Amino acid sequence: MLAPDRRAGLRIGLVPTMGALHEGHLSLIRRAREQCDRVVVSLFVNPAQFNERSDLDRYPRQEAHDAGLAAEAGADVLFAPSVEEIYPPGFATTVEVLGITERLEGTARGAEHFRGVTTVVTKLLGMAQPDIAYFGQKDAQQVIIIRRLVADLNLPVRVEVCPTVREPDGLALSSRNAHLNAEERVRALSLSRALSAAAERAATGERSAENLLNAAREAIVPIEPEYLALVDPDTLEPVTQLDEPALLVVAAHVGATRLIDNLILDPLAVSTAPLNPGKAMTTCSA
Repeated sequence: MLAPDRRAGLRIGLVPTMGALHEGHLSLIRRAREQCDRVVVSLFVNPAQFNERSDLDRYPRQEAHDAGLAAEAGADVLFAPSVEEIYPPGFATTVEVLGITERLEGTARGAEHFRGVTTVVTKLLGMAQPDIAYFGQKDAQQVIIIRRLVADLNLPVRVEVCPTVREPDGLALSSRNAHLNAEERVRALSLSRALSAAAERAATGERSAENLLNAAREAIVPIEPEYLALVDPDTLEPVTQLDEPALLVVAAHVGATRLIDNLILDPLAVSTAPLNPGKAMTTCSA
């Protein structure tokens, strides 16, 4: 379907998603629309990246609704392959990035999670052959891994990373938010508040990672984080001083729903403002 566009030299953008589209996804589609001649949005709930069958089974699926949202945001092509199309009988190949997949989410969700992510992303990039692929900063570790994947395999695609989109109260948009009841929704705000608390301390000149993390821990109560760390944004190694931009990451269960969030702390450009849709955490970057 895209072969004539490639022959004509048109720029193709790909926005990979697992469906259940929200404003975060739509912002990626709009950015692709601004930069590309053809925009492809993939909808595929990837079973290979789920640890628990129950989590896979309850993941929201609303293809018809998603198709309308994607088209309205500027998508030209909706690619919604079946599991059999992605993983046909006899499929025996996986793609794994070592060194950064074992940390944080890798520890929490197991090596098979990111192996499933990198395998399906490699397949989608091969099938769509985009010039640019768009991902959201909310899944920060996934972005780091995909960048490494593309660089290591010399894949002819540019990875564009766009800011996390948030609710007016600061909660990062996620398809999983739909699982939160009213009381859990309020408690979930502790994640973004923790990030803001650390950013506010950094804005005063605080550079100790321990002190910044303590500020975040005080703000995240009553939730017990699965992890809360300040790490190098390329290697995910823990940092002790905020001398260079660092990635503040958090994951926690709120009720039965597991949420993640993150913030880039830059010692040269920090803000005391609370996280909200008007305050992007990062600019789009290749």
